[in-house]
Amino acid sequence: MRPSLPSSNNRRTVIQSYSSIVQSSSSRSKKNSSLQLHPQKNLEHLPHPLGHQQPSRQYATATRLPPLAKLGRRWMEYQGINYWDGLLDPLDDNLRREILRYGNFVEAAYKACDFHPSSPTYARRRFSKTSMFERCGLRDSGYRITKNLWATSGIELPRWAGRKVPRWASTCSSWIGFVAVCQDKEEIARLGRRDIVVALRGTVICLEWLENLRAALTHLPDSCGGGGKGSGHGPMVQSGFLSLYTSRSPSLPSLQEMVRGEIARLVWSYGDERLSLTVTGHSLGAALATLAANDVKMSLGEEAALFVTAISFGGPRVGDEAFRNQLELRGTRILRIVNSDDVITKVPGFTIGDDGKEDGACDVDAQGCRKYVVGIPLAAAVPRWTRRCMAGTRWVYAEVGEELRLCSKDSPYLRGIDVAACHDLKTYLHLVSRFVSSKCPFSATPNMLPD
Repeated sequence: MRPSLPSSNNRRTVIQSYSSIVQSSSSRSKKNSSLQLHPQKNLEHLPHPLGHQQPSRQYATATRLPPLAKLGRRWMEYQGINYWDGLLDPLDDNLRREILRYGNFVEAAYKACDFHPSSPTYARRRFSKTSMFERCGLRDSGYRITKNLWATSGIELPRWAGRKVPRWASTCSSWIGFVAVCQDKEEIARLGRRDIVVALRGTVICLEWLENLRAALTHLPDSCGGGGKGSGHGPMVQSGFLSLYTSRSPSLPSLQEMVRGEIARLVWSYGDERLSLTVTGHSLGAALATLAANDVKMSLGEEAALFVTAISFGGPRVGDEAFRNQLELRGTRILRIVNSDDVITKVPGFTIGDDGKEDGACDVDAQGCRKYVVGIPLAAAVPRWTRRCMAGTRWVYAEVGEELRLCSKDSPYLRGIDVAACHDLKTYLHLVSRFVSSKCPFSATPNMLPD
């Protein structure tokens, strides 16, 4: 049964609150945002870290950077085969450029989506597959879009919604990103393999906001590799994210079906080559990217020679410890880019550490699964029996993968910004471009590779 909206007493409050959220999101995307920065006036004036020449004036002053370095035989290191050991602190320049390059695909997903509620194409793509990269400043990326991706909310609107709720508030399905494959021979040679990218944007429509609020954990279904039906011990993930990933409409398949089908088709087409899949996203897209990476790895099976990596920008928590262990056992690599000042990365739920372990410590269990201890600072002071009781609730999450932690306070360009700006993708790309190490968290000039 699909979840329903709140009762009639709260309908007006819900619609009004999410109307203001969508309108504020739309206004923040405009060039003349009122967001105050120091010394620059808004995020749109930050130098673009990749230096692509964009079609609009706001990117006309983008910094031009030297060509990306050749990865060659080391490509698996930069995709996380060794969990990015020795590459994150200090941040390796080649890895920096790869992170920014994938961030640019996510930015293209934002630019290509129509955010304006009054538009007849609201929540749809603005450009065709053939022109999207050129219109979004990625003409020379070497990739070709092969599939548009849509996400559908599993929330069932009441009957009165069709008559009284505006269209922007009742839209159930929206364009959320794309699948692209590297086609340029020179870029394939530089990367050391043919790369497939799945890029997913963050929250846009009202029902996506409502799905974000469904924060209780739920068991992964068998179709997603949960295997926990009836046992009560299978992996669990956030209810709303799973709903957006698996729900379908009468006219559209689910995001899960679209991703699975397209990746399987591309693997079959290029199966005799070295292949990698990089799933990347921001905010809601980061959460869905984590689910998609895990799901694709499960659906293709061990026989598929496909190295799967997820690169997450400002992503919320996704699942519990069992889900984290499942990712590790399947060999899926996750790199989370986190801004310490971004509250979205601290929700939903909470995490609890283990006795005698410091936050961030790492062990390897009998199955070879890397077990991280991430949690609240006072976890060691919480009695063990209390933690066992809390673990039985559907609110105890676990962080996944490796983390590159940044802080907007380290940048003189970002002092005094609000909560929304701390979560902005442009903020993340700016911080990645200037981060050096934990001892020198910010460089005065963008870090460039030598010519």
